[in-house]
Amino acid sequence: MAIRVMLVDDQVLLRTGFRMVLAAQPDMEVVAEAGDGAEAIEALRSTEVDVVLMDVRMPRLDGVEATRRICERPDAPKVLILTTFDLDEYAFSGLKAGASGFMLKDVPPAELLAAIRSVHSGDAVVAPSTTRRLLDRFSPMLPSRSDEPQHKDIARLTEREREVMLLVAQGLSNGEIAGRLVLSEATVKTHVGRILTKLELRDRVQVVVLAYETGLVRAGGGPH
Repeated sequence: MAIRVMLVDDQVLLRTGFRMVLAAQPDMEVVAEAGDGAEAIEALRSTEVDVVLMDVRMPRLDGVEATRRICERPDAPKVLILTTFDLDEYAFSGLKAGASGFMLKDVPPAELLAAIRSVHSGDAVVAPSTTRRLLDRFSPMLPSRSDEPQHKDIARLTEREREVMLLVAQGLSNGEIAGRLVLSEATVKTHVGRILTKLELRDRVQVVVLAYETGLVRAGGGPH
């Protein structure tokens, strides 16, 4: 079945360009378009969507708030934030709102298509190191939780899962974690999957965000 994509951007020309690229793919179909976040949410009521390409700076309802509302849905599609600038505070806010990653608007078509396929298969498309740089830059925006309990389910993680979580949060790939812990990459992937399940997170991007929010990792990428 083709990946069902919704394009959300207030620039019609940009949507047209993305639609042309996606329409040429045998495994993708643009099933909806919207000019702002409110239109996107309305469209989801009547259209089944797998991946949303979401602009952030739009009238009425911006992409960050739209992403937050979409990701709260039980049957939420994956959201890819589209941004003009790398390390944009909007990209940071979009990740916190539940997006599975962000892409620059001038990304080469092949990378955009690969990102859509990755997100659809359940992976995050922002390199963990890029996510970490975003969080390092914008960590002052995170609420201070020094006096609050950690995420209630972190205590459910095994010692090994906690080790893996810390390394994910520091920006290491599965292969790098495997080398560090002397495990197979398949084993690391299994651990990451269990971490996501236990903590009810969508992908490894959300693992990084949670690690910062709870103080497990501090700005700079190191463990607390």
